[in-house]
Amino acid sequence: MLTLERVTKRFGGLTAVREVSLEVRAGDLLGIIGPNGAGKTTLFNVIAGYYRPEEGRVLFDGRDVTGLPPHAICRQGLTRTFQIVKPFGNLSVLDNVTIGSLTKVTRLRTARVDAERVVETCGLAPYARARARALPIGLRKRLEVARALATRPRLLLLDEVMAGLNPSELAGMVELIRRLHGEGLTLIVIEHIMAAMMRLARRIVVLHHGERIAEGTPAQIASDRRVIDAYLGEEFVLAEA
Repeated sequence: MLTLERVTKRFGGLTAVREVSLEVRAGDLLGIIGPNGAGKTTLFNVIAGYYRPEEGRVLFDGRDVTGLPPHAICRQGLTRTFQIVKPFGNLSVLDNVTIGSLTKVTRLRTARVDAERVVETCGLAPYARARARALPIGLRKRLEVARALATRPRLLLLDEVMAGLNPSELAGMVELIRRLHGEGLTLIVIEHIMAAMMRLARRIVVLHHGERIAEGTPAQIASDRRVIDAYLGEEFVLAEA
């Protein structure tokens, strides 16, 4: 479904992503981990069209989408969320999700029906008429996912949707991601909460200083010395044991 071919992104003299290649198959749930500044979000921005890479290509369903604007890539079925959620604060939850639906449909009535379904799926039905700015962070994270889902993606990029959640909210988000994946949605997830990532991902890619240093199953990644030294640390290994 998605192929990256030696993607490189620079900002002046800083190389944020260096020759990263990977493949995502339909039905995958791929995790991307690494320290702060490893290039994870920059990679998402390249995939989704917010940045144009200096080198390399992004292929979605075999089509070269490198450099296409985000709205064009979204309409092809590739959508991303953002670490810092910024809904339309003065609009209701339902209106926010309806705007997402309007990327694929032209009739407002149809978009509203789609949005109501997505709001229900994301556990936001009790807050459908609430203003987005009134929601606590846990519900705003769900709204971010809902807005993306409303665009009817085939591949969804989730950028730290579990960050800042309390244990109950975290469990709910993990369950939502599992359910979406179980319904056939292909997912790429960036996350620092390793306990959740190890339970969710079927495959994990590790970035460090903009380069891919490892790829494998959660068990393989947890025992990879390069990953332990660069990111996980000995404490994680002892805790997992």
